Amino acid sequence: MAPAFNDPDQPPPDSAESDPVAHDAALIARARAGEERAFGELMQAHYPATFRLVVAILRHEHDARDVCQEVWLTVWKTLPTYRGESRFSTWLHPIATRRAIDHLRKRRRWFSRFLPFSTGPDDRLGVPEPPSAVDTPADFAAAERRAHFEKALAELPPLLRAALALREIEGQTYEQIARSLECPVGTVMSRLHKARHLLAKKLQSYRP
Repeated sequence: MAPAFNDPDQPPPDSAESDPVAHDAALIARARAGEERAFGELMQAHYPATFRLVVAILRHEHDARDVCQEVWLTVWKTLPTYRGESRFSTWLHPIATRRAIDHLRKRRRWFSRFLPFSTGPDDRLGVPEPPSAVDTPADFAAAERRAHFEKALAELPPLLRAALALREIEGQTYEQIARSLECPVGTVMSRLHKARHLLAKKLQSYRP
């Protein structure tokens, strides 16, 4: 049975150990023994970073929260496979990345299927509408540039989008991205090059 998750927006308890790695290990041991409270504390400690990672890839807060619930259900089911040979976050983040990429792929297939009937902003892969009210021409231009950027980013293939988000938004190293995407560092570099090229090309096409 899945645990009753605590509110992820609440901070972890003040009694957390000063050594986060040791504290994680203790919580994991208790969670493996079936203690749901320990798993809830583990989730509270790592949810913010997981959410930032997923939302960086999806660029949509509501979808990111849904995906994060899937991520933590997966963690609950597969926690016995965690051997403790690396930091818990090193094991966790690839799970979150894969779930986010799967979500992008599913949403892209849905979007492509119903593209001829698209009539509103809700059909645009989660790309937000630019603000309806702006104070100055500069505000309008900035809002328009951001909308163009979000649209271009949303149109990138999922794996390219994930690599770019992990690098430029999350600031991960090539090695960290390789672990998250489960591919060689050379593949990460190639995907980043393609992603930047495609993004620049799409942004160029938006210029008047």
